[in-house]
Amino acid sequence: MNDLAPLLTPEGRALLDEVRDTDPAQELAVATRLRREHPAELVSAALGQARLRQRAVVKFGAEDAGRMFFTPNGVEQSTRASVAAYRARRMADLGITSVADLCCGIGGDAIALARAGIRVLAVDRDPQTAAAARANADALGLAGLVEVREADVTEVDTAGFDAVFVDPARRGGRGRIFDPEAYSPPLSWAVSAARRAPRAAALKIAPGIPHEAVPEDAEAEWISDGGDVKEAVLWFGTEPGAVRATLLPGPRTLLSRGLPDPAVRPPGRYLYEPDGAVIRAHLVAEVADRVGGGLLDATIAYVTADALHPTPYATAYEITDHLPFNVKKLKALLRERQVGTLTVKKRGSAVEPEELRRKVKPQGPHAATVFLTRVAGAPAMLIGHPA
Repeated sequence: MNDLAPLLTPEGRALLDEVRDTDPAQELAVATRLRREHPAELVSAALGQARLRQRAVVKFGAEDAGRMFFTPNGVEQSTRASVAAYRARRMADLGITSVADLCCGIGGDAIALARAGIRVLAVDRDPQTAAAARANADALGLAGLVEVREADVTEVDTAGFDAVFVDPARRGGRGRIFDPEAYSPPLSWAVSAARRAPRAAALKIAPGIPHEAVPEDAEAEWISDGGDVKEAVLWFGTEPGAVRATLLPGPRTLLSRGLPDPAVRPPGRYLYEPDGAVIRAHLVAEVADRVGGGLLDATIAYVTADALHPTPYATAYEITDHLPFNVKKLKALLRERQVGTLTVKKRGSAVEPEELRRKVKPQGPHAATVFLTRVAGAPAMLIGHPA
């Protein structure tokens, strides 16, 4: 799909409605039928857009995805709607009324900001991407709050806006980019732009960014949605030096208190698996403090405790067995317990979960969870179930 314009015509929109729910297995038959009445290029574009919309449902929901326009990269790289809405609420709570959204992509964040009542200048240098962002603002009734500009973000004057949001490209021709200075634009440029913002700024970055790369005057926030880590954000103009993990839905936010690393202790009755955002934010000590626990191993983010203290920041499991790693013993124990549904979790183990399942051949009506990890440096298995 090289040009959105034909899809924005009455014929294109009608065709999009017609192919909305096309099963991929039926595409060839549908395309053959439609090409008798419509240009082949338009039919291909409509079917391609229908596929992108179907893929976008997981990020934007069926209602919005069914009206929006996407590029292949736009679907992959756009912010999940729940995360964008949370960030927009933070902006609104800061009193922000206007934002320059740099590297806006297909407009996911611009849409969330506009829905929070914030005026947005959305900028992207790719013509097709900017066209999609403009079409999306119009399709969702937000064109009055969103101005889309096709331009190089490094040449845009943001002086008239309360805040800046920058989402640098973190993928290149060879896949993900891990060096922040290889982002497009580089992180150093984005930080400079953030520091010039009159009120506040937010920079979306990869969740794997080293903590030492976080500027001292920035707040660092790691965000997960439904247990999956989605992104990290550097905030300027909020709480310099603060570190937080935010879990969606909620939101629930855990702030760093600068606690020392928890002590290593023997396995207790319960094991706590911290949320990924908590781990990325280096806040496992805060979780251990909340549940009165310690670590199974100094290098692994599993917390163990003797009592159950439910917390949104970690999933609790009741442990029934603690054994040195041994496949034969695990197989015998599972057979004895009649475990047919086996969930395998691992940290600090080279064993692959599917390989282990093939070896132990679980059978029976019961379910169990096995943790492959280390206890005080030694390979171990902990068997249990969600508490």
